[in-house]
Amino acid sequence: MNPSERDAGSHPTMRQVAALAGVSLKTASRALNGETYVAPATAERVRQAAAQLGFRRNVLARELRSGARSRSVGLIIGDVANPFYSQIARGAERQLRDHGLQLITASSDDDPEREHDLVAELLERRVSGLLVVTSATDHGYLDVERRRGTPVVFLDRPAEDIVADAVVIDNATGVGLAVEYLLGRRHRRIAIVGDLARLSTQRERLAAFGAAMTAAGVGTWQRFVRADVHDVAAAERAVRELMSAPTRPSAVFTTNNRITTGALRALRDHAQPPALIGFDDFDLADLLGVSVVAHSPELMGQLGAARVIARLQGDESPPIRELLPVTLIVRESSERSSRTRAARRRT
Repeated sequence: MNPSERDAGSHPTMRQVAALAGVSLKTASRALNGETYVAPATAERVRQAAAQLGFRRNVLARELRSGARSRSVGLIIGDVANPFYSQIARGAERQLRDHGLQLITASSDDDPEREHDLVAELLERRVSGLLVVTSATDHGYLDVERRRGTPVVFLDRPAEDIVADAVVIDNATGVGLAVEYLLGRRHRRIAIVGDLARLSTQRERLAAFGAAMTAAGVGTWQRFVRADVHDVAAAERAVRELMSAPTRPSAVFTTNNRITTGALRALRDHAQPPALIGFDDFDLADLLGVSVVAHSPELMGQLGAARVIARLQGDESPPIRELLPVTLIVRESSERSSRTRAARRRT
């Protein structure tokens, strides 16, 4: 059959390849699957026919028919537009690629119900493993899958109701470094603007913040807490509210990159903005002079993928929790109020 005669909207079939090559369907299948007992000249003729027709083997369908898992690993993230998650995906993809595995990424928008649906869809595709940045609190169904042999690794936010592999940020140390620095600059009115309180990372960061402030003898820190701030616009509103209050904070700590962006927008017109430190480094933070608690999302993805690979290779050791190290990068934004006060004292 001439390729031009084929319906432009259809996919060429193995039967069509066999007909064009002048061989049986079984021979064509063996040739394209690289099996033995096919003469080299015949195999080459089949390959040329396949190329002429634009035929591609449906590897996934073949694997599913055989009952095997696919060569894919699913990654569920919170927001595909957030660079934090794209870096996680990059680290995971590179690690998996070196082991012949492909990454399928899906975004839950931090919706627990959507997360559950995405997991079900990925499992229906028989992915070899799952990497999950969870926003849910119920993970019992994933524990069942894990016991059936599907590796499940949680990233950034560990499961709280099951014991499973996880790669998480050292939140307590990161927050402690930021608060210690601000306290060292004689700040006492330090505001914290945090994400959804139901997320474990945010609860950890708020708890660490409160512990550090209480240990320093600052008993009124709760008045400067703003929680459940999930996007840039909400963060901008929260910081504007803080700055319009009768008693303003002299410093602001934001718990992720999106909230930091919102804070920068709220503070851009202030002649004397408060000191600012944000959790998560981000593009242009160095040029904008923003102090941050930095870590490596790409390493998180890499380590998570490495755990999936280890499980696929037979590692049956108890689940582990790996802590990503953090560092405080001090830039101009955490110095502002100190310099302003010093200038007032000199005058």
